[in-house]
Amino acid sequence: MDRPVGSGIQPDPPLPAGGHAAGGPIFRIRGLCKTYGSGAVEVRALRDVDLDIGRGEFIVLLGPSGSGKSTLLNIIGGLDVASAGRVLFGDQDLSAASEAELTAYRRRHVGFVFQFYNLIPSLTVRENVALVTDIASAPMPVDEAVARVGLAERGNHFPAQLSGGEQQRVAIARAIVKRPDVLLCDEPTGALDYQTGKLVLEVIERINADIGTTTVVITHNAAIATMADRVVKLGDGRVQSVAVNAHKLTPSELSW
Repeated sequence: MDRPVGSGIQPDPPLPAGGHAAGGPIFRIRGLCKTYGSGAVEVRALRDVDLDIGRGEFIVLLGPSGSGKSTLLNIIGGLDVASAGRVLFGDQDLSAASEAELTAYRRRHVGFVFQFYNLIPSLTVRENVALVTDIASAPMPVDEAVARVGLAERGNHFPAQLSGGEQQRVAIARAIVKRPDVLLCDEPTGALDYQTGKLVLEVIERINADIGTTTVVITHNAAIATMADRVVKLGDGRVQSVAVNAHKLTPSELSW
């Protein structure tokens, strides 16, 4: 596979035995295909995707609209199923899982952060975060999750009393309170201004570093890729390149 170099991102070094990153593979994806519709309206969203994601790794999925980023994220998050190929989460084959098994997988192992916050307006920050603790086997204290995103003083506020960036941080707290193995973020800064977006990225980076949560962030913003361990570039449903970031930047150093 051709692996272009630029903007401080260097080609991947040879992978260790097993073909995964140094932290060991949490996901092993082989021959992944996803097709929507049929006949004249058939859309091939993913085409023969092979990818390993290491445990504790910070991955950015980069590519234009329609490149397959969200489809890939939804499949590894258990929100969608592949048309062909395999996705292994550890030893669990998600591509062969039943709907009940995928539901259990999402509840136990995955936290989601989307572009829009999906908070319940009538609940406070603490109450929005506490919602998911009932489905977690060993959740962290709600106040700890709220403090980790820098909102300890805002716990009794309602979403309407918060800025967009603060609401997104509540969404992150809600995603991490159940101590997920994987944090999946789909354009988490897409609805935010430049400075607020950087604050949200700082929170995501800190969660990855402090808790060791495997983190996958979708973006069309190439600048954000410079804070990742590896950058996976998608185009036309295929992996176009995979590159390691030799000189990671902190969110405060980003500019776009």
